[in-house]
Parts: sequence; structure tokens; C-alpha cells
Amino acid sequence: MAYQPKKRKMTAEINVVPYIDVMFVLLIIFMATAPFITQGVDVDLPATTTAKTAAELAGDNNERAPIIVEVSQDGHLGLSVDNQDMVRGLGLNELLTRVRAELQLNPSSAVLVGGDARAPYSFIIETLDALNQAGVDSVGLMTEPLEQ
Repeated sequence: MAYQPKKRKMTAEINVVPYIDVMFVLLIIFMATAPFITQGVDVDLPATTTAKTAAELAGDNNERAPIIVEVSQDGHLGLSVDNQDMVRGLGLNELLTRVRAELQLNPSSAVLVGGDARAPYSFIIETLDALNQAGVDSVGLMTEPLEQ
């Protein structure tokens, strides 16, 4: 009797090890470049000689960081609570909801509006009016101190 090798069935399998290596490299690249990506627009505040810093204002207000509402040159809104990163691209209703919620949690928090120096006055007034209608009693306007 002669030896007859068994017929083996061919199976197609994908070797995923190279794909995992590529994904790991891409993950590292995205993690390294993420801190350099900025969204939003820098606001150029008008300057004044009697401006208080946010730290001075927080010191006057039971050590609570102020709620900062930002109005960009194009009228886009941003919000920062407790010195956290500015959340930009909010709609007016979403901004008002977040401000109301924060004021319910911390009624002693100051609300500051910072408008870009190149923003039309109407954007600032609309924001101030909306905050007033939302029940915010006192709103401060942010400025940059003049260098003397």
C-alpha cells in the first residue's frame, strides 16, 4: 500500500498583525498632534485702565471663578465655567441653559461677557439682553488692562 498524503483544505485568513501596527502608529500620531489643534477664534478684548483680573474678581466673590461668556467677531458664542477650557460654537439657547444651570448650582458666581473689540455692538447687546431675560441679575463686561 502506497502512502497517500491527506488532502488539506485551503483556508483564507487575514493576518491582522500589520493592521494593528498601523493603527497603533496612527493613534500615536493623532495623540501627539491633538494638543496643537485649536478650534474657535481668539477674542481681542477692548482695553481699559480700571479693569480687574478674573482672579481679583473671584477673590471678591467667595473664591468662585466667574462664568465667562465670549462673543466672537462673527457673533459666535463661547462659555467657560470654573476656569475650564472655553466651549465655543454654542447656540444662544444652549448657552442660556448652561448659564442658568451653573447659577442654580452656584448662585454667587459672577457672569462676565467678553466681546471681541471688532464685534458689532449689536452682538454684545443681544447677548446681554438674553442673559437678562434668562434671569441673570448682574453681568460684568470683560476688558484688557491698558499697559502704562
